[in-house]
Amino acid sequence: MHFRDIAVQAASDGAIGPEEILALRRAGWVDGRMDPEEAEALFVANDHIAEPSAEWCDFFVEALGEFIVNTVEPKGYVDQVMADELVSRIDRDGRVETMAELELLVRVLERSQSVPGSLRTYALRQIEDAVLHGEGATRRGELDPKGINETECTLLRRLIFSAGGDRPAAVSKAEAEMLFRIKDATLYELNAPDWDKLFVQGVANYLLGFGGHEPLTRDRAAELEQFLAAEGAGISGFLGRMAMAEPDFKGAFGSLLDMGPQGLDTEGAAAEAAAFTEQEDLWLLDRIDADEELDPLEKALLAFIAEETGDAPAL
Repeated sequence: MHFRDIAVQAASDGAIGPEEILALRRAGWVDGRMDPEEAEALFVANDHIAEPSAEWCDFFVEALGEFIVNTVEPKGYVDQVMADELVSRIDRDGRVETMAELELLVRVLERSQSVPGSLRTYALRQIEDAVLHGEGATRRGELDPKGINETECTLLRRLIFSAGGDRPAAVSKAEAEMLFRIKDATLYELNAPDWDKLFVQGVANYLLGFGGHEPLTRDRAAELEQFLAAEGAGISGFLGRMAMAEPDFKGAFGSLLDMGPQGLDTEGAAAEAAAFTEQEDLWLLDRIDADEELDPLEKALLAFIAEETGDAPAL
């Protein structure tokens, strides 16, 4: 059976079994890639499956994650068109309808070198809504509308530290503010033990952390990929010419590719990021004053910052 036939059959039955999923895996990559019609067929099937299994969710996330992240060149960079298509397909009534779609959003940000800001903002909003109000099974556990459980902690951690997130390998201001909103909304609920640690370390990471240097933009990555692939003018030809014309061609090579300034002071940048600034102090004061009380998690955050910096914020 053709890939789309299998997906349509699953949609009409309202269910999909292990044999059908295996057939989809075989048919989906028979030519080494998926096309847009096959991707759409997966979304249609997912919409109609009444009780999706863990096996289905795994396949849905893996297949579409691969399609979204690696279909458009350069691979690993999600362009605006692909991001808009993903959001429009998921956001039929303003929210994520299935847990498989929620997992797909996180997967795309985890696997991408870079995604458009609109997709990051959308994913952040959907994860916050899912953590506070979501209910249902994910690939790794259940969402609960009351409090924050281990599954929800894991989703939050995966998102805010994802490669394609708002601040790669570190927590952004928007993500730290989300953590504060979730904390305020669930303060007196029975939360998972890991939540306290995630809140304190997540917010402290925004205030004190060093996320390294930003990855290449999609456009710059495309330029470099085109240069590397160009016959005769590519990297092998370039190195050959440099070797004959200039004994020390390392500097010229770095200059041509413009990968960034030479001799970056990573330790100095990290030390600078760890310094608690007046602007950060004011931001934290605004967050703490918002509910007019110094709750236990905020006290833990202040104690962590004082221990890391040797001084408490001037609140």
